[in-house]
Amino acid sequence: MVTTRLLLRSATAVSLVTALFASTSARADESAPTPASTVQVPPPPPADPPADQPKLHHAPRSAVHVGEDVEVGAVIDRPDRVKRALLVYRGQTGSGEVEFQRSSNTTLPYVALVPQAALKPPWLAYSIEIDTTDGKRVPVFASREAPHAVTVLDSPQDAREAVQLARLQGRRSVVKTSGEFVDFGKTSVDRPVLAGDGSVIGTVPSRVKDQYYRLEAGFTYRLLGIVSEFGLRGGIVRGQSPVPGGPNPANYDVGLNYGAPRIRLRAADFLHFDAELLTSVTEVGFSSGGGGAIIIGDPYGSKFTFGMEGIEVFGIRGYSRLDVVANKRLTLAPIIEVSNMPHADRAGVRLLGEAAIALGYGFNATVRGGYQARSFDQGGPSFGGGASYEF
Repeated sequence: MVTTRLLLRSATAVSLVTALFASTSARADESAPTPASTVQVPPPPPADPPADQPKLHHAPRSAVHVGEDVEVGAVIDRPDRVKRALLVYRGQTGSGEVEFQRSSNTTLPYVALVPQAALKPPWLAYSIEIDTTDGKRVPVFASREAPHAVTVLDSPQDAREAVQLARLQGRRSVVKTSGEFVDFGKTSVDRPVLAGDGSVIGTVPSRVKDQYYRLEAGFTYRLLGIVSEFGLRGGIVRGQSPVPGGPNPANYDVGLNYGAPRIRLRAADFLHFDAELLTSVTEVGFSSGGGGAIIIGDPYGSKFTFGMEGIEVFGIRGYSRLDVVANKRLTLAPIIEVSNMPHADRAGVRLLGEAAIALGYGFNATVRGGYQARSFDQGGPSFGGGASYEF
C-alpha cells in the first residue's frame, strides 16, 4: 500500500512538472522573433550619383502669363557628359520638347523657351531630361509621368479687360438714340424788303428765332483694350438762325444731316482720349469737321470730360461735364457748353443738367434740361432725353 501511494505521488509530481515545462515553452515561442522571411526591411537609400554624372540646376517656374514666351534658365554640371538637355512640356494646346541652348547670360548659361502658343489658362506642366554621351536619357527634374505644374495667368491686359467686362455684365455693344430742343430766344435783325422784281428796296427791324432741334442715333462697341471703344453716330439738325447773306427769308432756316465715326483710346486706367470725324450735308453743301475729348476718371463711372467739336459753316462748340455716380442706378452730370451753333454770329453759353437712369436688363434712360443765351437780355430753355440698350 505504501509503495502504491509513493508511485501515485511520483506520477502526479511528474505530470505537474511536465505541464509547467510545456507552458513555459509556449510563452517562449510567443515572444520569439518573427522569422526573417516575414520581416519588411526598408529599401536602402539611393546611392549618390557618381561624381562625373551630369546634373542640371534651375529655379522652377510657378506662374507665367499668356502672351509671352516662357524662359527657363539652367546651369549644367559636367556639360562634357551631356549630348543635349530637353525641356518636355505639356499644356492645354498640346505638348512638345524644347532643347536647351547656350545663352549670353553667365549666371544661367543655358536656356529653353516654351513658345507662347503653348500657353493657355489655367496650367502648363514640364519636366527636364538629359541625353548623356553614353546614350542614356536621364530625368533630372520631375518626369513625364509626374511633371512640374505651372499656373498660366491671363496677360495684364486680358485681366484688366475681364474686370471691366465683368463690371459691364458682359455687355460690349450699345445702341442709343436721343433728341434735344435748344432755344436761344430771338435775335434782332434788319429784314430786307423786296420789290416786285426781287430787288431790295429797304429793311425793316425784325426778330428772328434762334433755335434748333436735334435727333440722333448711334452704335458703340467696347473693346476695352488700348482701343477702348469705337462707334458711329448720325443724325439731323433743323432750326432757324439769323444767317446773314441774302434777302431771301428762307436763309433763316438752317440744318444739316451728319455722320460721325468715333474712337476712344486708353492712355491709362484714369485717362482716355476720344477722336471723331464729322461729315455732313448742310443747306449750303457738303461740310466736314471733327472733334475730340479728354476723359479723366472712370470711363464707365464718375469722370470729368472736356471736349470740342466743329463743322464748317454750322459752327463750333466746346463743353465740359462732370459725371457723378449717385448710386448704382443714377448718374448726375452738370454740363457747361459754349457754342455758336447754328450759324450764329456770336457764341452763347448753355448751362445744362443731365440724369442717366439704369432701368435694368441693359436698358437706360436719360433726361436733360437747362437754359442758354447769347446775350444778357435774351435766352431760352433746353430739354431733351434719350434711351439706350446694352448687350
